[in-house]
Amino acid sequence: MKSDSKPGTQNSQPPDSAWGQAVREENRRLRYLRFLVDLALAEIRAGSFSLAQARQVVENIRSQTLQLFPGKETAFEWIYRPRFHRAITETFHLH
Repeated sequence: MKSDSKPGTQNSQPPDSAWGQAVREENRRLRYLRFLVDLALAEIRAGSFSLAQARQVVENIRSQTLQLFPGKETAFEWIYRPRFHRAITETFHLH
């Protein structure tokens, strides 16, 4: 039987494979994390929290991040912590 696809363009995994499902699940977790971070940043910038509450929100998001992505402490510290720090510094005028 002849295939309609060009040589070298076939995926190594079928679309419904365990690998594909794992990728979709990781993408879902990443979208959820982005939603949490964006929501928390918006609430911090809106002044919805006291300084202590804002700092607690950051720690709660960090805990949630590590539940979603175990072992990614460094990634949180490099990617998300600076964003939260900037939002808190600007909102509470901590320059």
